[in-house]
Order: sequence, then C-alpha cells, then structure tokens
Amino acid sequence: MPILESTHATLALWAVIGYILGSIPFGMILARVMNLGNLREIGSGNIGATNVLRTGNKTAAGLTLLLDAGKGAVALLLARAITGAEDTAQLAGLAAMLGHCYPIWLGFKGGKGVATFLGLLTALHWPVGLGACVAWLVGAGLSRISSMGALVAAASSTFLMMFLGAAEGLFLGIVLTLLIFWRHRENIRRIKAGTEPKIGQKGA
Repeated sequence: MPILESTHATLALWAVIGYILGSIPFGMILARVMNLGNLREIGSGNIGATNVLRTGNKTAAGLTLLLDAGKGAVALLLARAITGAEDTAQLAGLAAMLGHCYPIWLGFKGGKGVATFLGLLTALHWPVGLGACVAWLVGAGLSRISSMGALVAAASSTFLMMFLGAAEGLFLGIVLTLLIFWRHRENIRRIKAGTEPKIGQKGA
C-alpha cells in the first residue's frame, strides 16, 4: 500500500482525535460504575489495569486492560482507514498514548500507558504487538511484577520491529518505548530497591 502524506490540518485534526480517545480514563469510569472506590485512593493511585486489579475485581481489571489497549488501536486504525496516510495514523496513535498518560481532564496525571502501548503496537504491526505481549507475559511471569513486564516488552519492541519487518513504525516504536521507560522511572527505582509491589498486591 503506498504511503500517503497528510496536510498539516489533517495531522492536527487526528492528533486531537487521538488525544481525546486516549484520555478517556476507563479504569476510573469502571471503578465508579462497579462501586470499587476512587482509584486515586487505592494502591498506587494509578488509573490503569494493574491498579484496578488491586481492588480485587479481576473483571474490572480485565475490562480496563482491553479498553485501554483498544483506544490506542482504534485511534491508529481509524486514522489509517479514513485518511489512508500512515503518518497520520501513527500520529493519532501517539496522541492517544499521550492522552492516556497525560489526560487534561485529570490534571495531566494519567496512567503508565502499558496497555495502550501494546494495543498500538498490535494495530501498527500485529506480529510486533503479539511479540511484545509475549515479552510482557515472560517478564511479568518470571518476576511477578507488572512494571517489569512492561519494561521488558518496551525494550524488546524495537528489536521486534527490526526483525519482523515493521521499519515504517520504528520511529514511533522508539518514542513509545522511551515514554514507557519515563513513565516507569519510579517503578525502576523501586525495582532496584526491592520494594516494587507484586501483581495483585493491594498495597502501594
């Protein structure tokens, strides 16, 4: 498929659309609808699936995971389908990731972006997304630490893109990887200190 280029107006429009989609705080919405409490006052205070799991409700956590992954994928795929331009699609995806991490509605204090990251990779190039999901499972499964799985998945994604023929998304992948590591800087410190909570642990 030929790679089309978009006008500045089109790029700006889809950046806004992607950001709005990404900034929907599904974890907080589900926690409120399912009477699980205020996520800001539970565990790490994060709005993502890992913290939703600390409420003890696996259904809510699973739905949060799927919806957070879906909003990144939808932003990219929708822009690609409507515009036919890969630069626009990738920008919409990146904007969705930024929307999740820095939602204006929550004072720019959002989630870590792992599910959205994996959803984006899957929409961008499904073998890469699948490989990153496997990397997350291995990292999290061996360590029993969700953030470790995220870091392993992010670190492996660039290599997966190079080896699985997704060179057109390499720049986006690198930016997303750097963002994942930045958003997990406190987790990295806790991992080094041995104080990072395990998967399902209710404490912060």
